[in-house]
Amino acid sequence: MKKVFVIGIGPGDEKNMTAFAKEALEKSDYICGYTVYVDLVKSLYPQKPVISTGMRQEAQRCELALRTASENNTVSVICSGDSGVYGMASLIYELWANNSNYSDIEIEIVSGVTAATSGSAVLGAALSHDFAVVSLSDLLTPWELIEKRLHAVSSADFCIAIYNPCSKKRNDYLQKACDIILKYKKTETVCGWVRNIGRDGEEYRVLTLGELKDEKLDMFSTVFIGNEYTKILNGKMVTPRGYKIN
Repeated sequence: MKKVFVIGIGPGDEKNMTAFAKEALEKSDYICGYTVYVDLVKSLYPQKPVISTGMRQEAQRCELALRTASENNTVSVICSGDSGVYGMASLIYELWANNSNYSDIEIEIVSGVTAATSGSAVLGAALSHDFAVVSLSDLLTPWELIEKRLHAVSSADFCIAIYNPCSKKRNDYLQKACDIILKYKKTETVCGWVRNIGRDGEEYRVLTLGELKDEKLDMFSTVFIGNEYTKILNGKMVTPRGYKIN
């Protein structure tokens, strides 16, 4: 069968994978993905051959998956979190539509638990009202556009989940983002971050926006910025829906 599943495996541990994701992986002849993500699941399916590439080789990886599927195979392309949220779903569709040799391959997207929702659960209930997700990685998106989006969501007082807050080359991007957000939100706005969501070494902290500006985080961290009504309840970050409580 010529088929590609594009699967969100969640934060990375088996208990956070959906039943649909596990079923698709069972049906697959090959598992394809970024080396780090393949390492998270290959022990669950040791009999299945693996196609893996390193960071920044996404197009080559997806091309390999489609080429392998075109040889009458079922291939699972795995992504951390959700396959359609900063994942490979859109790239697979673009490559598939761009090459007539792949026209008879069936594509099926399998959603997963993205870092915004899984990290919010670790912190408490950080995103219980309107929220936006913004990545600070400027590898594919110009920083000027990221800045524009930060201004927009901050001025509207969305809760914000920030992906890819820092890296070795972008060690001041979170600070720059906080400087923009502080134009619209108070320094005491409740925030939080989670590192290694659902994996060994998971840790989190609830803090203020003023404190967040000086935090040293990394690409394995997800940052959460509350709205005007977000509060700390027994050490947890909670954004109320607005229900009246007697």
